[in-house]
Amino acid sequence: MHYREREVVRVVRAVRRSYDCEVLVIGGGIVGLSTAYAITRAAPGTRVTVLEKEPGPARHQTGRNSGVIHSGIYYRPGSLKARYAVRGAAEMVKFCAEYGVPHAVTGKLIVATDRDELPRLHALAQRGRENGLTVRELGAAQIAEYEPEVEGLAALHVGATGVCDFAAVARRLAEASGAEIRYGARVVRVDRRPERGVAVLTAAGDVVRGRVLVNCAGLYCDEIARLTGDDPGMRIVPFRGEYYGLTRPELVRGLVYPVPDPAFPFLGVHLTRGVHGGVHVGPNAVPAPAREGYDRRTVRPRELAATLAWPGSRHLARRHWRHGAGELHRSLSRRAFTAAVRRLLPAVREADLVPAPAGVRAQAVLRDGTLADDFLIREAPRAIHVLNAPSPAATASLPIGREIARRALAALADPVRQGPDASAESP
Repeated sequence: MHYREREVVRVVRAVRRSYDCEVLVIGGGIVGLSTAYAITRAAPGTRVTVLEKEPGPARHQTGRNSGVIHSGIYYRPGSLKARYAVRGAAEMVKFCAEYGVPHAVTGKLIVATDRDELPRLHALAQRGRENGLTVRELGAAQIAEYEPEVEGLAALHVGATGVCDFAAVARRLAEASGAEIRYGARVVRVDRRPERGVAVLTAAGDVVRGRVLVNCAGLYCDEIARLTGDDPGMRIVPFRGEYYGLTRPELVRGLVYPVPDPAFPFLGVHLTRGVHGGVHVGPNAVPAPAREGYDRRTVRPRELAATLAWPGSRHLARRHWRHGAGELHRSLSRRAFTAAVRRLLPAVREADLVPAPAGVRAQAVLRDGTLADDFLIREAPRAIHVLNAPSPAATASLPIGREIARRALAALADPVRQGPDASAESP
């Protein structure tokens, strides 16, 4: 090796030693772990460190949902959600099969129980076909072929929908990524200097240095963006998703959904037979007074005050108060919740429903009260912020992880670049 070549190698090694990693990922949910997995596959040898504040992966949104592998039928053609859900559903089934993660492709019914829902149901069928899905339109008598206990005026059958254990997927991604994953590492400070990279201080007093930061912090992604010195232009407003378990799971064979309300980005109370045979009913969606407010007793005054102070929260409340009042009523009254379920499943009784663990959705709300409905990724020098990863984020985690990985690797090559935001209109 010539002197000049040896000198180049020496300098490169010195630069690498000045950093703990090339890419520093904050957040050990399924999106953060998919990103780490994608980086190490696209660029073997790239050092990736994942910081997760909990003692293990997938303790929040990833591990507290209904476990549905979404087909992509609901999402506007051309949106990131549509593209990544359709692609991600097939990839997720393949990943689960390869890594031994419990899963099943069950198909699902979307059922209209009111005549006013029939035009929306037909439009949904057209949207599904535009997204490349096989959709079968059913009359009332045909519903029983799939779900004998379900009643409705008409339905759609979507065969590509399934279920899996997303927490197990996250664990497999963590193992297969080859990344260094530090649990119990809550980030309290970020020092970002375009010419020097990023240094992160954890609550335990550890300092971790990286060349590029990827913010996949979910419920706290906006706070991490502000710690980095970037204005996210949105706030996370947490919504608690309340579930019940069905004590007579034999009433449901697979997945049963109502026709969604297009004015609100929640799918309504639905029934989901999981990979272990139990049936989840829900979720009901109500504002949570804490970002990790999994029950009514958990209130964090600072977080609640920040939510109420955000102008978008007030605009949102004015715009959707009727819908919110209905959700709150079903939250406080099991009888009202049961009535909503009985629209789909008349045989269910109030005694058949038992409380199950709740989840919290990290809903990004813009300043004008608009609910961010698609993936929202913003880039800044030395940083990539995933500011909205709504359902179907778990389903789409493999392709969305590759997209974030592509951006992170590009930032390594040009660390002071500030690329365009990614939204529903992104190419």
